[in-house]
Amino acid sequence: MNKRLTVRDIQALKAHGEGIVCITAYDALQARWAQDGGAHLVLVGDSMGNTVLGYENTLPVTLEQSLSATAAVRRGAPLPLVVGDMPFLTYQASLDEAVLNAGRYLKEAGADAVKLEGGRAMFPVIERLVAVGIPVMAHIGLLPQSVLKDGGYRLHGKSAAEAQQLLDDAKAVQDAGAFSVVLEGIPTDLSEKITASLEIPTIGIAAGPHCSGQIQVITDVLGMTGTPMPKHAMTKANLYETAVKAIRAYAADVASANTATAK
Repeated sequence: MNKRLTVRDIQALKAHGEGIVCITAYDALQARWAQDGGAHLVLVGDSMGNTVLGYENTLPVTLEQSLSATAAVRRGAPLPLVVGDMPFLTYQASLDEAVLNAGRYLKEAGADAVKLEGGRAMFPVIERLVAVGIPVMAHIGLLPQSVLKDGGYRLHGKSAAEAQQLLDDAKAVQDAGAFSVVLEGIPTDLSEKITASLEIPTIGIAAGPHCSGQIQVITDVLGMTGTPMPKHAMTKANLYETAVKAIRAYAADVASANTATAK
């Protein structure tokens, strides 16, 4: 990349048959890794709740936490499309509140777009945000912000009725003006069908290989947590092991130096 990407660039990748590389990041350093590694799109996911803030799920993440992280990611990655993931209850209460909160990602944090969860129910929100000039990435299927309602994380779209609902959701968010849509936790054949039915790009996670692009959580890709990885994780390193080994070596050096001084 030698220029800052736009939503039109992301859509052009689908048109040209090129896979769209997406990854999450939560600070400037991770963002620089993502940019230098070739990511087209960096999502400042509310997954920061689980991965870096120590929460059980994404629900406690606040707007201010998300904005701060988004601004840091923008500073670290000036070229990829940066998308701010709107936290729970920052866009559901009213259209006016959704516009004001989404606008802060562009105005204060330097994001290029925002992401929000939900299909047909979010049509008015997406339509309104797009109407005032805020690009929107939609998100259907497994919705982490609905984990309590769903009673946990599960594959969506296995039944015929649920599959049809997701097809309708995908078309609804496209019609509302979303520039792309995340498909999470749905069967491979369904994600392929949805992708073929849409003009906008689909970005898959735990949705099979047939989407226009893929998104992964950076801590999963880099093996940063020292805990078992999700089945869908595309883990390419073990930074947890590397980091712990390095710190143990540092600790041993400090202990050795103190022992020598004491003698």
